[in-house]
Amino acid sequence: MSVVPAEVLPGGALALEEAAAHAPAELGPRARLWPSLVAVYRAQLSRARVARIPLLFVATFQSVGIMIMMRGVVDSRGEAQSVVAGSSVVVVAYVALNLLAQYFGQLRASGGLDHYATLPVPPASVVLGAAAAYASFTVPGTLVTAVFGCVLFGLPLSNLWILLAVIPLAGAALSGLGAACGLLAPRPELATLLGQLGMSAALLLGVLPPDRMPGIIQFARDLLPSTYGVEAYARTFGARPDWAVVLADLGVCAGVGVLSLAVATWAYRRAAVR
Repeated sequence: MSVVPAEVLPGGALALEEAAAHAPAELGPRARLWPSLVAVYRAQLSRARVARIPLLFVATFQSVGIMIMMRGVVDSRGEAQSVVAGSSVVVVAYVALNLLAQYFGQLRASGGLDHYATLPVPPASVVLGAAAAYASFTVPGTLVTAVFGCVLFGLPLSNLWILLAVIPLAGAALSGLGAACGLLAPRPELATLLGQLGMSAALLLGVLPPDRMPGIIQFARDLLPSTYGVEAYARTFGARPDWAVVLADLGVCAGVGVLSLAVATWAYRRAAVR
């Protein structure tokens, strides 16, 4: 009778170890959207902390200068409301649309998307985290611009709280557009150009009183998502604001924000796999 070592048996210890060695390793649990978004948001906020003060100064100084120039042009309370509301939202457009388009354009050109592609985070968290971080920079500048404009034009400060809804909703819509422009542009220079054009559109169509615009320009103004944030804020200056219309304008901002961020997420997936 021959003796067979236990290691070579099908159920032996060595056979089990070799089978385990050749078996595919189990992957860890998939990262959830919300914790990943918070992690990306904190990282982006920390990275851009050094540049926060110059960004706030430039965006706020630009909007305050516009209101000072328009002070001698507007001649009615309705026009003053449009100027103050539009100048406040321009701060959001400068950072969320212009700078975010430049950031994602440079990130794509330098290969920085490869770093995010290796992280175990959903693509939506990268776009939403970066958009939220850039939109956060606009809060102090928007509030300062709104307060200065109300004092300059003699408008009430009682409904200034509506900016707590206008800033994130208009910022989401514009951030999605800015991120999509940066991710879809084939060159970073083109991404910068698209961001500048978008900010210029938000500036001209949002600050100038709509009653003085030609019909075709008013139609273009209605296509700009930040217009509804401007209208929502401007309506609150009245003695008896129509809150149903204000909520409808904010709802349009929210809907466009969801759509634009979805397009930006698709553009991120498309750019990351190339």
